[in-house]
Amino acid sequence: MASPMTARVAETTSKPDAIVEVRDICKRYGDLEALRNINLEFERGKLTTLLGPSGCGKTTLLKIIAGLVPSTSGEIRINGKVVTGPGPERAFVFQDFALMPWATVLRNVAFGLELKGVSQAERHRVAKHYIGEVGLNGFEEKYPHELSGGMRQRVGIARAFSVNADVLLLDEPFSAVDEQNRRKFQEDLLQLVEKERKTFLFVTHSIEEAVYVSDRIVLLSPRPGRVSQIIEPNIDRSAAPDVIRRDKGYLDVVEEIWQGLRQYAE
Repeated sequence: MASPMTARVAETTSKPDAIVEVRDICKRYGDLEALRNINLEFERGKLTTLLGPSGCGKTTLLKIIAGLVPSTSGEIRINGKVVTGPGPERAFVFQDFALMPWATVLRNVAFGLELKGVSQAERHRVAKHYIGEVGLNGFEEKYPHELSGGMRQRVGIARAFSVNADVLLLDEPFSAVDEQNRRKFQEDLLQLVEKERKTFLFVTHSIEEAVYVSDRIVLLSPRPGRVSQIIEPNIDRSAAPDVIRRDKGYLDVVEEIWQGLRQYAE
């Protein structure tokens, strides 16, 4: 388990296994400067969390990486190729689920594969696999309005996995669920990270959540968002969840990050 000294500031040198490269990203909305000179690299198979005060540009940066929002300057590279818009190597999990209300769980999860022209038999096979992976077996023919908020978010996560993207971008995916489900989702996410070996970029407002799920945490400053610090919690994932959450090392990292961010609290 991590101790206060093993949670360390990560090096900013180039990473040989970087799948996502963020180069000198700036974003302005008219006179408002949202992001300034963001330079980051995200390693294959790791979960990195963007954390910072409200309005620091976490979701904006995530959407720029997804190709959903253009940057004012700078560039994003995925597998060495410059991003010019959304692409099949990236999948986005929205905070508000973004499900099709007229479609069943099965069709929602399979929709990305349908757009790719995958046969119905194959896309249903893949969709059912990931529906099972997120714990929704038996709900394939249900509609979004028949599901709880937590179940709808599971559908969104299954949909992202079904397209076999290299990079999963999650924008506060657990913010709409209660604390009990939130903790369960965090544990489920870690299992999926381990099993799928994808690259995860995760946005949250919760320091505790960031420390619990992350290989690396990028702290952003208040607007204009800049990289202020990168922390590697070094959590021992072999320990039981309740042991991790009570461990002094885990709690000390949470407190260390809070002390760095409290000056920005409203």
